[in-house]
Amino acid sequence: MRIFNQLLLISSLVPLVLNYPFFPPTCYSKVLSMSRELTQLAAHLKRDHETSYCMAHMPDLYLDVHNSCVMYKMRTYISLVEGLRQRRCAYTGEVRKLGVTLRQLFIFMSQKCHGDLVFTIHDCAALER
Repeated sequence: MRIFNQLLLISSLVPLVLNYPFFPPTCYSKVLSMSRELTQLAAHLKRDHETSYCMAHMPDLYLDVHNSCVMYKMRTYISLVEGLRQRRCAYTGEVRKLGVTLRQLFIFMSQKCHGDLVFTIHDCAALER
């Protein structure tokens, strides 16, 4: 009976171990993937017919995590998203998701991986493409 219990335990743990990523994401890879996701989401929201009326006056969002101006760009964009006063825009799930995720990325970059990130360029105009 004890062998059966151990086999049952092992057989239930094997799928968990095989599905678990072997290398957790680093701060850099997490920031890079989040910035790409947010850039794509903002572009999608500007093209989408349901949210284009909300995002029409918003600047394009391009996040380059290697550019030291990215923190200023994110702070400005967070303020713009949170400042949407039109009721339909403020309660649109995708627009809200953009603001929340952008704030998470900002906090992640400024607090969680502050020492792990290195800005290689300082070109604010490059973020305004």
